[in-house]
Amino acid sequence: MFSRRQFLKAMGGAGALGVSTAAYGFGIEPERLKVTRYNLSPPQWPPDFRLKIAVITDLHACDPWMSLKRIEGIVARTNALRPDMTVLLGDYVAGHRNVTRNIPADEWAPVLGGLKAPLGVHAVLGNHDWWDDKSVQREGKGHPAARVALEASGIPVYENDAKRLEKGGRPFWVAGLGDQLAYMPARRFRPVRRIGVDDLGATLAKITDDAPAILLAHEPDIAARVPSRVALQLSGHTHGGQVRLLGWSPIAPSGQQLAYGHIRKSCDIVVSGGLGCSIMPLRIGVPPEIVLVTLGGAAAPAA
Repeated sequence: MFSRRQFLKAMGGAGALGVSTAAYGFGIEPERLKVTRYNLSPPQWPPDFRLKIAVITDLHACDPWMSLKRIEGIVARTNALRPDMTVLLGDYVAGHRNVTRNIPADEWAPVLGGLKAPLGVHAVLGNHDWWDDKSVQREGKGHPAARVALEASGIPVYENDAKRLEKGGRPFWVAGLGDQLAYMPARRFRPVRRIGVDDLGATLAKITDDAPAILLAHEPDIAARVPSRVALQLSGHTHGGQVRLLGWSPIAPSGQQLAYGHIRKSCDIVVSGGLGCSIMPLRIGVPPEIVLVTLGGAAAPAA
């Protein structure tokens, strides 16, 4: 089976037969932006409790592919959806080397600070946010620059933590899992397992009553361990494979079942295709997306 890197490089180096497809994948689809809507009624969520959640993930800020101007447009489009709350699911930093400039955290984070929602903006980090901070990687501890910048911009970052919120007097919980791939192998040529900072048990232990819960987890892989206590898991990381054909992703870093979309396990899961690119600035069949999840109640009108 091809690795994600091998497949995307193969697509990037396609011959004459694939020139038009490659041109579309590099030059057109990565620049598109759509809003993908899910209207869900998980059994753990009160059916008459309507909550709108906007999801932004995998920005991979860099020039020219995900410029500050483009991020500003994503922020404006998200705010126009008028969600009750907005969640950020990680991987804010560049995920490949085909860039003219890596945009530093102290530039992209203030732009995300423009996100507005009555119940706030809530974030977790992704693997690239951890990997990009060489000091944290070297020391094996600390807060990555992405977290520092987000918090300086007024956006709380959850790492195995949970917060109780209310809408109209009705409580629910937002829980954020630490990243499952936070630390890369200590030595490039030594087979060392990647180490996460995730602690699902500790995260859920901070939920102290029976109000419904929403889990933010950058990688969807944790889904097999998430109990039915959770109503909804929101994840990114996969980019939908960046290439998706007839509902199938040739590259599925978290497994084919968790590659993209709405999945039902012990809880409802939504895996966003994200906004930016990793390995190569290429997308085919899975354009960049803002996700809008509506829990309970009637479906929201188109924004």
